Amino acid sequence: MKGLLAAIVLAASCQLFAQAKPAAPAKGASVEQELIKLENDWNNALVKRDVTALSGMMAEDWTVVDPEGTVENKTQFLAEIKSGEDMTTSAMADEMKVRVYGDAGVVLGRNTVKEKYKGKDVSGQYRFTDTWVKKAGRWQCVATAVTKITKR
Repeated sequence: MKGLLAAIVLAASCQLFAQAKPAAPAKGASVEQELIKLENDWNNALVKRDVTALSGMMAEDWTVVDPEGTVENKTQFLAEIKSGEDMTTSAMADEMKVRVYGDAGVVLGRNTVKEKYKGKDVSGQYRFTDTWVKKAGRWQCVATAVTKITKR
């Protein structure tokens, strides 16, 4: 379930190149467009289990709070993806809203995922909040929080 945040973050329609840094946004792209592209690249990297690309988008001190309230760090999260313990086969983000505060940005959105965590189907829809900071000229995610959407 911990990997659900990653689906956060992040759409299956964008192409992701296997590299530590995500592809640069188009010239003239707004910060909002850059952050939405990174969210979509994140989802694509999850589906491809591309830990190199994911690692490049995450700050070294990145943390996540998953839907069960567990806090996990970058090393733990990437190990679960790499081992296959967390398998995302589809991830699509929508309803993204971006707020920018200088060299910081917050993305709120919804992810629809098909995912298995430790063999258990955890597919569904999740709300996410990702906090991004521009460090050394590139955006890195520093924190993620994920909440499962339940029907009322």
